[in-house]
Amino acid sequence: MATMTNTSSPAFVEASAVEVEDLGGGISRQILGYGPEIMIVKVWFEKGSVGDVHSHPHSQSTYIESGKFEVFIDGEKRVMGAGDSTYMAPNLKHGSVCLEAGALIDTFSPVREDFLGEGN
Repeated sequence: MATMTNTSSPAFVEASAVEVEDLGGGISRQILGYGPEIMIVKVWFEKGSVGDVHSHPHSQSTYIESGKFEVFIDGEKRVMGAGDSTYMAPNLKHGSVCLEAGALIDTFSPVREDFLGEGN
């Protein structure tokens, strides 16, 4: 794994002041509070958007704030909705298909340095 930076977000993060990135394919994200060991990210999906199956060395827990998603984790699929949550251990393959437009709150440990651009 890459060497960790000493980068952290401010102690107080106002969502209205944080850029929302358009990732294409009906998906956008907003990187909120983070430090070397943790990161929280809000991700919006339009109906039909696909979070491709992937894996990474980070632990990830996701809270479904709104919408409905078919979620794939380590060979199992389930339909999950608002108020539900998931946990993906490091290196497990996971992905999702958005069935009803909504938003996810992803928490990663350690920080997803690959999400941070220059100057963060």
